[in-house]
Amino acid sequence: MAYTIGIDIGTSGTKSLLIDRDGNILAESAATYSVMMPKPMWTEQDPELWWNATVKTVRAVVKQGRVKPAEVKAIGLSGQMHGSVFLDKSGKVLRPALLWNDQRTAAECEEITTRAGGREALIRMVANPALTGFTAPKILWLRNNEPKRFDRLAHVLLPKDEIRRRLTGELATDVSDASGMLLLDVCQRQWSRELLDKLELDPSLFAQVYESEDVTGSLLPDVASKLGLTPECKVVGGAGDCAAGAVGNGIVRKGILTASLGTSGVMFMHCDHPQYDPLGRLHTFCHAVRGKWHMMGVTLSAAGSLQWFVEQVCKELAARRGTDPYAALNAEASEIPPGSDGLLFLPYLAGERTPHADSKARGAFVGLTTAHHRGHMARSVMEGVAMSLRDSLEIIRGLDVPVRELRVSGGGAKSLLWRQIIADVLDQPACTINAEQGPAYGVALLAGVGAGHFKNIEEACKATIEVVQKTAPKKAATRVYDRLFPIYQSLYPALRSAFQNL
Repeated sequence: MAYTIGIDIGTSGTKSLLIDRDGNILAESAATYSVMMPKPMWTEQDPELWWNATVKTVRAVVKQGRVKPAEVKAIGLSGQMHGSVFLDKSGKVLRPALLWNDQRTAAECEEITTRAGGREALIRMVANPALTGFTAPKILWLRNNEPKRFDRLAHVLLPKDEIRRRLTGELATDVSDASGMLLLDVCQRQWSRELLDKLELDPSLFAQVYESEDVTGSLLPDVASKLGLTPECKVVGGAGDCAAGAVGNGIVRKGILTASLGTSGVMFMHCDHPQYDPLGRLHTFCHAVRGKWHMMGVTLSAAGSLQWFVEQVCKELAARRGTDPYAALNAEASEIPPGSDGLLFLPYLAGERTPHADSKARGAFVGLTTAHHRGHMARSVMEGVAMSLRDSLEIIRGLDVPVRELRVSGGGAKSLLWRQIIADVLDQPACTINAEQGPAYGVALLAGVGAGHFKNIEEACKATIEVVQKTAPKKAATRVYDRLFPIYQSLYPALRSAFQNL
């Protein structure tokens, strides 16, 4: 027998799962951890949390799956993108990692754009504008604000690649995750020496770049023993969580779009060739499919917006024993008509990326009256996130990219109500598939390619993934949302100066 493991190093926890060569999930395990917020809009994490969670969850799935150590042939890695792990020459972590939703680097984004010769020149080099969440601004922030640490800096790794280093001793990354560092020549799928020179960054800081299904190393003997595996177990390139989630949803050929409702929300579109949004509102990254690319729009607070509402606004409901607060809110929200009786929500709780790229954007309820109650607010949060995803879809459609099928995934997509809202707002059937594990499943399949179980990832997805349910849009609701969407789009321009002043 032959098995593979997928590991997803997330923002709030790590998930591992074990699959057989037919793609069947035999075991899964998760471990949670916290995020540090030393200042408003700053987010940091200790990489040791990721490592401890990796060891715990891998050991758990090996035990639960009752497999022999030698039967696990390969591991695939996924993880939160853009995070910065700063290492000295001995491999010691210099400081907590700055995460993807950290917004402290606005000045560094301006510095990068200026050094590159302007926004258009930067997009030409690395296919994307400078955004606060990306890794390159974080490196410059370290240089500008913590120079003593920067002087000791020997390597910069992404979260999943720090786990790879601990597993294999190798400094490696994959093209999809590296795309989000703002330092990769996305068209050529290699580091941009031109931009590195302009930023005065030594190329030796960065890991070797692989395709996502390539083998990057094998487990170190002591690590293999700790995990209950063997040193012959391979570790493949893997992918950033967005690309890994797309693979886990079978988004490996053109015409299929996925809307992911995780902590952040992602609209992900497969491309056979590099395609750009001239205004830089969408990202163009390398896909986890060999020689392919993708376009992506990002909402920084998707399911995270509902989580905020539950934990900060509905504390009494969340604390009630024997009650699932999300199920309770779904029930209340389902009684509210589409449009929430004129209540709109801007989901910019952590700033925003698409289409506004504004780290100072803020969340807002607009239209509150004394007639609105908790159910209205809960539904409005769901609708506001769906509207933000429609922002990305409108850009994709405006670039004449064909969309034949929409697949929804992530924790938020488990809500039938939220799936219906997505279908209604986007006016597109919302499909769900037989695999709901997203990034961890995607990289387990990539590991299967690296282990020789499949010829390529397209073959792996065709053999293992199928649509199991479609939620059709309701035309009456779609008409309501079509009237509300221009109003929603008008809110950010109207409030932008207030956000800046705040």
